[in-house]
Amino acid sequence: MNGRERDTEPAYQLVSRQLREHIAAGKYSGGIKLPTEFELADQHGVSRQTVRRAFQDLVAEGIVYRVPGRGTFAAESDGRYLRQLGSIEDLMNLSTDTTMEVVTPLRRRVDIEAASRLRLDTDLVNTVVFRRRHDDTPFVLTTVYLPDEIARFVADAPEMSEGAVTSQTIIGLLEPHLRSPITEAAQSITVAPAPADVARELGCSEGHSMLRVDRLYSDSDGRTVELAVSYFLPEHYTYRVTLRRGGR
Repeated sequence: MNGRERDTEPAYQLVSRQLREHIAAGKYSGGIKLPTEFELADQHGVSRQTVRRAFQDLVAEGIVYRVPGRGTFAAESDGRYLRQLGSIEDLMNLSTDTTMEVVTPLRRRVDIEAASRLRLDTDLVNTVVFRRRHDDTPFVLTTVYLPDEIARFVADAPEMSEGAVTSQTIIGLLEPHLRSPITEAAQSITVAPAPADVARELGCSEGHSMLRVDRLYSDSDGRTVELAVSYFLPEHYTYRVTLRRGGR
């Protein structure tokens, strides 16, 4: 996240994000109590109401739990990577506690289906394949498809070379160069057998049941800029979405 984005980030999200990072790093493991609302308010220069909102989000995500009279504690992890997604920013900041390793560098090839989903006038697309890790455990293999006019922005980026390891996301690398911001990610989730390449890169058997997540990103002009097809290992990944009732 760059300085401009941090400046516009709501205070409660800043507090919850930093707490989430500390918890992921193990700072509060083993039953160590998190700081109190008063301590966090003083540390961040915000109100206790702001800290309380941050805690409410973390409780809703299952990351922390509160014990009356004792304090707030980090929930014990079962070893899976848990990600709470509720916004485009969440998808762009997936790099907070994971790393991306490029398996197949950016290259141009014919893919009729991907080109159709990107609404292109040509069958040529640019693809890059990467594996993402959490705590050095690979949990997802993703193939990203980009139109020519979008791929040129990252074609020479060192993060896109074979074997490169980075804490970035592809969409995070792209957006600073786009004329319009990413405003939509259309997502579909299905169960699918692991293809041979996925099985090889994630260390599972071919045909293993995977969580397949397809995301099609569009900007504020309605232009499709990226298609990402991911295969997640369900034993190492938990996906959670919180739905809230809208105002009446």
